[in-house]
Amino acid sequence: MLARRLTRSLWSTISMETRYLATEPVKPQAEEKDKDGVDPIQAEYLDKDMCLLVDEKDNFIGTASKRDCHRVAPDGSVLLHRAFSVFLFNKRGDMLLQRRSSQKVTYPDYYSNACCSHPLYIDNKPEDIITAARRKLNHELGIPLEQMDPDLFTFLTRIHYHDPGDGVWGEHEIDYVLFFQNDVKIKPNPDEISEYCFIPKNEFNAFIPTLEGPITPWFNMIRRHRLKLWWNNLHRLKELSEPEKIHKFMDDK
Repeated sequence: MLARRLTRSLWSTISMETRYLATEPVKPQAEEKDKDGVDPIQAEYLDKDMCLLVDEKDNFIGTASKRDCHRVAPDGSVLLHRAFSVFLFNKRGDMLLQRRSSQKVTYPDYYSNACCSHPLYIDNKPEDIITAARRKLNHELGIPLEQMDPDLFTFLTRIHYHDPGDGVWGEHEIDYVLFFQNDVKIKPNPDEISEYCFIPKNEFNAFIPTLEGPITPWFNMIRRHRLKLWWNNLHRLKELSEPEKIHKFMDDK
């Protein structure tokens, strides 16, 4: 079924790069899940990863577990923490689109940009954003660290957004947007990603409506407000960078 999703007739007459699938993950039995109904592999990260709490100006003010940072309180609030979103392009300029695995705690089976995660509190200090991005690209997409020169990452801006998710798990983040362009080897981790493909820019708008699932709120906001501008200017991204700004976009769907 996944193969059919990525080889729709819509694309049969278009010359495109082959769509790839991650290995279909083996879903754990219900009794293996924790008290919150979370997959054991995901539960491990929920409890051991210490995220960076920030104020609305992105000042570091403390730490909390990944579990606590994504649990929606009875009043709908979620702890504000620091995050990053990487948009990956090959040298031809096609963008990687991935589908989050069904085991993910937040937004399972949603489509999104290449990698979305958090810098952590490691060795008694906040992790650098690009260091965190390289770590997670290696973990989720299997990209070798040596193929991710830190100088190839462009930090474009920050976005402050809140989304209640499913009412149990949600997001409230100041999200660092990073663009990265290189031809890299990819071997997706099936616990994180169920499928991925590279989409040419001139086919992106037609492809989005064919997806068999929703897209993540942060990706949707960036798609509506900035993606076209940045994608059209991969050759001069540093000129468009606004590292000092924190935008608040509305996910108007």
